[in-house]
Amino acid sequence: MKTLLIAGATGLVGRAVLRLALANPAIVRVVVPTRRALEIRHEKLVNPVVDFEALPVGAEWWRVDAVVCTLGTTIKKAGSQAAFRQVDHDHPLAVARLARAAGAQAYALTSSMGANVKSPTFYLRTKGETERDLAAVGLPSVTVVRPSLIGGERAERRWGEALGLRLFRALGPVLPRRYRIVPAERIAARLLASAISARPGLQIVESEAI
Repeated sequence: MKTLLIAGATGLVGRAVLRLALANPAIVRVVVPTRRALEIRHEKLVNPVVDFEALPVGAEWWRVDAVVCTLGTTIKKAGSQAAFRQVDHDHPLAVARLARAAGAQAYALTSSMGANVKSPTFYLRTKGETERDLAAVGLPSVTVVRPSLIGGERAERRWGEALGLRLFRALGPVLPRRYRIVPAERIAARLLASAISARPGLQIVESEAI
């Protein structure tokens, strides 16, 4: 039986992880820290309202077996590269360190295809730095999932991503599998399975393997 923390449960992939976790009989408690209280209620659900810039140290709800992190934004929505880095790098690392200090054994992260600390692209370089720094936290099990474009209906419209999805759908039959759209539910299922299994070491799951 597992206790699970989901960071980023209001996003496209995070919402799918939350649905799967609440329905999974192997999970007895689901902790979901959010900026605003969720509208859903469930006997398994613990929903602390937090400020991710000042997460509470030592809160009892950090005591979980595993973490799934789907935190992420865009530079346009964040407003600057510094604000983007805070959401996509600093917050996932803060969650990892606090959960690990409370005993967490496994962490599964949504990253991006092409993530690389040496990338000339700020977005992919930041993703690569998050992966690198997460691996250094000391968690026994770390899984990094690197999807291509993510399929599904977001709460907010991302026009550039929407155009990319339309193009990739049209080209899907001829694209190599690595570059095809990956449904959010499939990513969520892989993240949750990795958190539950807690395979030792660092696992990198490329888009074509999701």
